[in-house]
Amino acid sequence: MKETTSTRLKRLLADRNLRQVDVLEKAAPYCKKYGIKLTKSDLSQYVTGKFTPGQEKLSILGLALGVSEAWLMGYDVPMQRDGSAEPASSTKIPAGFEPLPKMKKVPLIGDIACGEPITAEQNIVDYVDVPEGAHCDFALRCHGDSMIEAGIRDSDLVYIHIQPEVEDGQIAAVRIGDEATLKRVYYDGESLTLQPCNSAYRARVYRGQELENIRIEGKAVGFFHWF
Repeated sequence: MKETTSTRLKRLLADRNLRQVDVLEKAAPYCKKYGIKLTKSDLSQYVTGKFTPGQEKLSILGLALGVSEAWLMGYDVPMQRDGSAEPASSTKIPAGFEPLPKMKKVPLIGDIACGEPITAEQNIVDYVDVPEGAHCDFALRCHGDSMIEAGIRDSDLVYIHIQPEVEDGQIAAVRIGDEATLKRVYYDGESLTLQPCNSAYRARVYRGQELENIRIEGKAVGFFHWF
């Protein structure tokens, strides 16, 4: 990879004297044909580099601009298309596989500023793709092996739905001061127990004034694991 999609888009706009609205007009017939929505906001964020287009929208842009998707992604390949007029999403799915779901962007939370909402701008390190149907407001990257018996491993992305309470035994993102941890939560009215999903680790129990420094940020609703 030599450049970014943002760099390639800016070059095309400059070299061809195109405005973003011109690109959207060129893309409109393909969007209609394949049922893919490409908005002015989408294109603007791709040009500025805030977001990178997913495969479907990358294909639409390639068709509209007459360039290959690989070149548009920034790879050191010829700019010209190979003659294909179909987006990658229309390729026949092999037996036994399912097509990727439509995705949305949610914030990936890094170090947490104490006292600030967890999704405050200063806490966000990136944006990540999650399935559109996921009831998810932000994501955390898991560190360590304290949740491996729940299938969550080091570096997995965990999807979190913001809510101030969870039921006993549910996995939640819990803030302790300026630290976020992922644990099973148990509360008996007087004490809060954070239970790792790894028999090698002991539970942590909080009582009394200790509870004032603890906040449940949300329930874990899924996770993503790289093989």
